[in-house]
Amino acid sequence: MNAAVAKLALTGSRSSLGRLTGIVGGVAVGVCLLLLLLGAAQGLSQRDERAAWLREQGQPAVTVPQEADGLTTAGPPEPIPLRAETVLMAQADEVFRDRLIQRRDIAATDGSTVQIPGVETPPEPGEYYASPALQRLIESVPGDQLGNRYGDFAGTIEAEALAGPDSLVAIVGASESELRQGVGATLVSEFTDNPYGANASEYGTLFLLGGIAVFFPTLLLISITARLGAAQRAERFATLRLIGASPRVVARIAAAEAAATSLLGGLLGVGAAVLLRPVAAQVPVNGTRLYIEDLAVGAALTAIVVVLVAASSTVVAAWRTARARIGPLGAARAKPEPVPTAWRVSPLLAGVTSMSAAVILVETGRAGYLVVELLLVGGFALTAIGIVVVGPWLTLLASRIGLARARSAAAVIAASRIHRTPVATFRSVSGLVIAVFLLSLFAGASSAVTQAEVPPARPGLLLPTSAYAYLHPGTDAADAREAAAEAGALTGVQDTAVVYAASPNGSGDPGAELYIATKDAEDLGFEEIPATPVAAFDGSFFHSWADQPVRLTDAAVDDLQELVPVALVLGTNGTPAALDRARTALNASGITSHPAVSPADAVARSSTRLVHSLSVLAYLGTFVAVSIAGISLAVATAAAIIDRKRTLALMRLMGMPLAVLRRVVTRETALPLLSVLLLSAGLGFFAAWLVITGLDDTRTITWPGPTYFATLGLSMAMALGAVIATFGALRKNTAITTTRFE
Repeated sequence: MNAAVAKLALTGSRSSLGRLTGIVGGVAVGVCLLLLLLGAAQGLSQRDERAAWLREQGQPAVTVPQEADGLTTAGPPEPIPLRAETVLMAQADEVFRDRLIQRRDIAATDGSTVQIPGVETPPEPGEYYASPALQRLIESVPGDQLGNRYGDFAGTIEAEALAGPDSLVAIVGASESELRQGVGATLVSEFTDNPYGANASEYGTLFLLGGIAVFFPTLLLISITARLGAAQRAERFATLRLIGASPRVVARIAAAEAAATSLLGGLLGVGAAVLLRPVAAQVPVNGTRLYIEDLAVGAALTAIVVVLVAASSTVVAAWRTARARIGPLGAARAKPEPVPTAWRVSPLLAGVTSMSAAVILVETGRAGYLVVELLLVGGFALTAIGIVVVGPWLTLLASRIGLARARSAAAVIAASRIHRTPVATFRSVSGLVIAVFLLSLFAGASSAVTQAEVPPARPGLLLPTSAYAYLHPGTDAADAREAAAEAGALTGVQDTAVVYAASPNGSGDPGAELYIATKDAEDLGFEEIPATPVAAFDGSFFHSWADQPVRLTDAAVDDLQELVPVALVLGTNGTPAALDRARTALNASGITSHPAVSPADAVARSSTRLVHSLSVLAYLGTFVAVSIAGISLAVATAAAIIDRKRTLALMRLMGMPLAVLRRVVTRETALPLLSVLLLSAGLGFFAAWLVITGLDDTRTITWPGPTYFATLGLSMAMALGAVIATFGALRKNTAITTTRFE
C-alpha cells in the first residue's frame, strides 16, 4: 500500500487532523493522570515509611518482681539499667494552634550506639532537634508560646525521617532521671520501620481499593478518546478499500494510526505529569504535603505505562477494524450493535456476592485475612466493572420505556437512537456513572468514623479554654503553687488551680477522688459549690472522653496540707495565644509528667484525623474522577455528533430547528445516565458497608454529610456543562454545507 495514499487518507483534511489531535490530547490527559496517580500512591507509601519510626513503642523500662504464683507483686518496680545499646524514650506529643507536634524525649548514655532517624547523635539534655517546619514555627512566634518548651536548638531533622515538608517533629534531650520520673518512658534499641503496625493489611487493602477506584475513570477516558471520530475513520478506510487496499492493509493502517497517536499522547502526558508534580504535591494529607520527589515515577515504570497504553490502543484498533469488515461501501450502511442481554448482570452479581461472602467470613471467623482481602478487592473490581457492563442493558430497557412514552420529535429521535446503539450511548456516560459510584463509596466509608469536635463549655466538665497537666509523683506542694503563680502572671492566663489527691500521681487509681480548694471551683467550671473549704470530685473530670458532668461534693478532709498535688490547671481567656502560653508554661515547668492537655485539643489529638484527612483526599480523587468523566462525556458526545453529522444536517435541511437537535443530544445523555445513576449510588453505599464491615465489624456507615450531596450536584452540573459545550460542534457539523456529499 502506498504510504502517501495512506497518509492522505488519514490526515487529508482539517477534520482528520482535528480528530487525531483530539485523540492525542485525550491520551495525554489520561497518561498524565495515570502517572500522577501512580506517583501519589508511591509517595504516600514512601511518606509513611519515612515516618514509621514515630510509631515505635519500645519495651518496658522497669521490671516488677513477682511472687512464686506469678500473679502477686513482690515489691516496687525496679528500673532496667540504661545501656549504650538502648535509649530511654517518652512519647510527649503536644499541640500548638490546633496542630499536633510529634515530640520524642530521649535520654541516652554518652557512648550510645542507637541510631535515631534523622539525626546523627542523640540530643544532650536541654537541647532539641526540630523538623524544618517546626523550627520555622518556633522562630515565628514568641518563646513563651512555643520555643520555651524545648531548650537550645541543636539542628534540624533530615527529610529522610519526616513524612513531609510540613511535619512538626521534635527530638528533645532529657536526663534519665527526668524521664524515669514521668509515666510511660520505654527502652528502645532499634526504631521500627513498619508504618502501619498490626493494621498493615487493612491499610494495604484500603490503598488497593482506592487505587482501583481512581484508575478506572482514567482508563475509561483513554478508551473513549481512542474511539473519537470512529465513523469518519470508517469512511476513509472504506475509501482505501475502494481503491484496492486489502482488509489486512486497512487493519495495519488503523494500528499504525493508533500507535502513532497514543505514543505521541503518552509522551506528551509524561511531560505534563512532570510539570504538574509541584502542583499535585501541594495537596495536604494528614497535615503535611508530599515532597515533589515523592511523586516522581521511575523511568522504567513510566516507559511501561506509555508502552502499555500505546500497545493496547494499537491492538484494539487493529482488532476493531478487522472485526468491522469494512468494505468498499463500508460507510453506506451502519452495522447494528449486538442487543445487550440480561447476562450482563453476571459480573455485577459476582462482585456483590464476593464482597458479601467476605463479610460473612469475617462475621463467622471461618477464613483468614488473606482470603477476606482477596474477596473484597476482587469483588470490588468486579462490581466496578459490572456497573459498566450492565449499563447498556439497563439503557436498552430505559429506551424501550422512553419510546413507549415519547410525545415529541426530540424524544422519539433520542429514544430510537439509544434503542439502536445502547452500548455506544452508555459508553459516553460510563465515566460519570463510575464517578457517582466512587463518590457514594467514599462518602459511605467516611461516614463510618465520627469526627472529633471541641466540646462545648458545660458545668461539671473541664472548660475548653483551660489546659492542665499531671505532676511528677512526689512533687512538693510549694513547687506546684510557685509554678501556678508564675503561670498566672502570663498574658491571657486568668486563673490557676492546683489539684490534690490522697496518693501521688501514678501510684493510685486514675479515677480516684480528687480535691481542690473551694475558692478555685468556679474557675474550673463548677456551679454547685459546697460551703466547705475543700471540695472533692471524681478523677474522670480530666478524662478526654468524659461527656457526663462531674459534681462537687463535700470533702472528707478540711485541709489540703494532708494531701499531695497531682495536677495543675490553667484557665485562659480562650485565645489561641493564651492557650499556647498555658501549654508552654506547663510543659516547661519541670514538674509535669505529661504534656499539657486541653479539651480544645480534641481534633488535633484525635485518632481519626488520618481517616478524615484521607476522606478529604478521597473527595479530591472523586473530583478528579468527575472531571475526567466530564471530559469523557464531552468527547463522546462530540464524537457522536461528528459521526452523525450528515443525518443531523439533513434534519436541519428538512426544517428541524437547531433547538430540537439540542434537546435530542441532551436526552441521549440524560436517559442512560438516569437509568443507572440510582443503581450506581446505591451500590456505592452498599460496597462501602461491605468494605467497612469486612475490615472492622465494629463500625457501620451512616447518612452522608452535605459534602456528598454538593459533590453529587457538581457531577450533574458537570454533565450538563459537558453537553452544553458540544452545542457549538452541533451547530458547526449540521450546517447546510455538510449535506454536500456523494
